[in-house]
Amino acid sequence: MSLRGRQGWIFDLDGTLALPVHDFDGLREALGLPQGVLILEYLASRPVAEARALGARLEALEAELIAACRPQPGIREALEALRDRGGNLGVVTRNSVANAHLTLAQLGLNDLFAPSAVLGRESAEPKPSPDALQWLQRHWALDADACVMLGDHGLDLAAGRAAGVATVHFTADCPERWPELTDHLLPHWSHLGALL
Repeated sequence: MSLRGRQGWIFDLDGTLALPVHDFDGLREALGLPQGVLILEYLASRPVAEARALGARLEALEAELIAACRPQPGIREALEALRDRGGNLGVVTRNSVANAHLTLAQLGLNDLFAPSAVLGRESAEPKPSPDALQWLQRHWALDADACVMLGDHGLDLAAGRAAGVATVHFTADCPERWPELTDHLLPHWSHLGALL
């Protein structure tokens, strides 16, 4: 799938726009969850009161990590180049919307994203569901073949594949590969121009 001429650019947050700071095994341990489970899916399977309490604790733990967030090398230049080409920029994260906005501010990137284009776990069914990506497509009035999902994890790529958009695996900090879900590999943000 060529990326040339695409107008809708959807990004994961931690590990993609930001250097990775989330220790998901540590989060599971702090929440008292079984190792290996997907946190949001586990919370959704619990009784309402328990899920609410765990969700509040998760929100607080994630908020503590924001101060440690740093931007990926070259990300601002890459985003500005896409914006200057007329691209729409969005974020789809499994974090909360509030924490996503705080993270973008910490990274110095919040001015590049319209607030309505930053979607979190309460905005739609979380990745790997395509719901949030499809919401952005409708919001931008773009077809799937005009959009791209960029992320560092299989959940990002699976959401992109399910939404029918091009998928880019940002591999800088990720040794795993999901070739069946990936259209392009991107080892560093300075290489994005070569894909365009």
